[in-house]
Formats: sequence, C-alpha cells, structure tokens
Amino acid sequence: MKKYSGKRILVTGGAGFLGSHLCEGLLNEGNEVLCADNFYTGRKANIAHLLGNPYFEVIRHDICFPLYVEVDEIYNLACPASPIHYQFDPVQTTKTSVHGSINMLGLAKRVKAKILQASTSEVYGDPTVHPQPETYWGNVNPIGFRSCYDEGKRCAETLFFDYHRQHRLKIKVARIFNTYGPRMHPNDGRVVSNFIVQALKGEDITVYGDGSQTRSFCYVDDLIDGLVKLMNSADDFTGPVNLGNPSEFSILELANKVIEITGSKSSMVFKPLPQDDPMQRKPEISLAKEVLDWQPEIKLEDGLCKTIDYFKSII
Repeated sequence: MKKYSGKRILVTGGAGFLGSHLCEGLLNEGNEVLCADNFYTGRKANIAHLLGNPYFEVIRHDICFPLYVEVDEIYNLACPASPIHYQFDPVQTTKTSVHGSINMLGLAKRVKAKILQASTSEVYGDPTVHPQPETYWGNVNPIGFRSCYDEGKRCAETLFFDYHRQHRLKIKVARIFNTYGPRMHPNDGRVVSNFIVQALKGEDITVYGDGSQTRSFCYVDDLIDGLVKLMNSADDFTGPVNLGNPSEFSILELANKVIEITGSKSSMVFKPLPQDDPMQRKPEISLAKEVLDWQPEIKLEDGLCKTIDYFKSII
C-alpha cells in the first residue's frame, strides 16, 4: 500500500463492477476512498478485500438523497447499467441519473470538489454515424424501454455542463462503451457475462437477433485507467470523451470466442432482438488518445480468459 497522499475521493456506486475496480485503483495510488452504494446492484463481495484498508470506508447510501461529506474529488458511477436491472424500476433509474446527479453536483459545489460523471455510449442510441465521435448527438428513442437509462444519462450530462457554465464547477464527463471483466454481476443480462455463464454451465448460448450486430469490448483495467487519466487531466478539459475499445466484433464472433476458450459444448439459440437494441457500437477515441494519452491495451482474448477464470471461481 502506497503512502497516503491526502486526496479524499468519493466513489458513488463504489461496490459495483466498475466502482469496485476504481476504488481499488485509487487506494493503490495512495488515496483515501469513500465508497457510497445502496447495494441495489453493487455487492459487498466486490469490496470485501478492501475493508481492511484503513483509508477505505463504505457507506450505504442512495444518491437520490443528499450526502453530506467532505471530499476533494467525486466519481459519480451510481446507476444500474444493465437492461435487466435498469428496466426493473425505470422510474428509479431515471431518478438516479437526474436527482442523483443534482445531489452530487450540489455536493461538489459546496465543497469545491472536482466531479466526474460516468456517462455511457447509450447516449448515442442506435447510431446513424459509425464509429461514434463525441460530436455526434445521437439517435435515441425518448419513450422506449431503454429510455429511462439512455435519456437519464443524457439529462445528467446536461446538468453537469449547466453546473459547469453556471457555477464554474470543475467537471469531467466520460462516455463509457461496453466494458467487461471480473466482478461483473452473473445475472446482469449483459452479453459477455451471459455468454460466459451459459458456456460454463453447458447451457444454450442465447443470441438476440441474427448475431450480426456489433459491439466493442473494453477490459475493465483499461477503462479504469482512462477514468483516472480523465479526472487528472487539465481543468479546462471537461469532455465528453469516449472511453472504449475501438476493436469491433459481432455478437456471433464473441459467442464463438467464449465457446472456444471455455471448451464448452454449448449450442447457440437465436431469439428476437429487443426493442431499440443498437445494431452497431464502436467508439471514436482520437480525443482520448490526443488529450489523455489513453488507448486500450488488453486484447479481447486475454480479457476474456481473465473474466472466464473469475466466473469459474464463483459458479
């Protein structure tokens, strides 16, 4: 453990998949970390190994309600991010993005903290531009089943930039593309965890649509490195900035890679594509390369091996 640097950092959603890796990385850099989570999708198992660290603290809190703490930086990651979880209570999902952002921005304003918003590639909707640059405004259905998440995150970005303009708040906005790795929730319905769990159990692998739709998969360590670099970038750089892996794979390619690595005997079954499911998703990351000196380093095969090992340990 490195020597304490004196920086006090709040991570909302800190017991989630991304949040737990971020808390761990920030602690390893010598920071004091306060993890806030309501444990709707976050799990104590994700942070159990950090509880012995004297510079780590956990608070059960829903950011839809104000939080009164003293911190230097805030990473706002709190929000269910998989369709199964965010569609279960869509009103609460929107509240988390909107009310939660207002509360965290209010906290940042009061204590003069720098604040980073974990936004999403879902702000681009089902894109008509490929790959998606930060200048693209998106193609989002405002009344569909995914809208609670898509439009909630779009409104959160609006709030961040209005607080920046109106109150001179130091903000950072990251648009996160598909990320995978250890500590993903096994039942979150996301394609990587779905395929791995089904393959390891010898069940049929469920492919929605014909499998030709594409995604870009970023390993969690690369993503966390990008978030920290964004937070530590010059104050006049707000983003939004895409963080994701520009290597593009079809869903069928991913399924075949998982079957190959696991040695599974699983077969594929095809089901109808969910409403508003994007057909293409690939980040344009030239801005991240230029300003943050960041690009993903871990190849899909290597990341899948690490992720599969994790799921073997919990299944």
